[in-house]
Amino acid sequence: MSWTDERVETLKKMWGEGQSASQIAKELGGVTRNAVIGKVHRLGLSNRTTGATPAKAAPEKKAAKAPATPPKPKEPPKPTAIKAAADDAPAPPMSAARRAIIPAGQPLPPQPSLNEISPEALAKVNAIEKKAKRLTLMELTEKTCKWPVGDPATEEFWFCGLAVKQGKPYCEAHVGVAFQPMSSRRDRRR
Repeated sequence: MSWTDERVETLKKMWGEGQSASQIAKELGGVTRNAVIGKVHRLGLSNRTTGATPAKAAPEKKAAKAPATPPKPKEPPKPTAIKAAADDAPAPPMSAARRAIIPAGQPLPPQPSLNEISPEALAKVNAIEKKAKRLTLMELTEKTCKWPVGDPATEEFWFCGLAVKQGKPYCEAHVGVAFQPMSSRRDRRR
């Protein structure tokens, strides 16, 4: 789902009418309540009046008071030492996985099921998992395979931990399972 001009206008109109984020999400379709709230904040629409409308508001009493002094402009916050140190650090390069973020409400790309994975790749994985280092999450590094094995809710959960293939998060055996060309997966289904 993308925020087209038409959808943004509908959002603005419904938000101005006092509709809830859930109601707006339902009307727009293909978008979550949280996505609506996020868009409202990015558009700067978050300060709406609830309840009384300006026409029904109580009239102001006009008193013979001296004009109020304008409020002082707020001073910008002073950067802390921690923030300043963080600003000096170079930003890490964005990985391809981070660039390919799937928006909320969109279907995930097709994932291979066990019957779509080649028997050779499965045999290689079974053999390699016998040699695995069985690392915990805290023991993982850039150079260790991050392939999860088991149920994360149990004590038997672990990560492979073998040396990764260049530019990938997994060892050679797990790369063979995780990154398969779509055409070969389709051919095995037929």
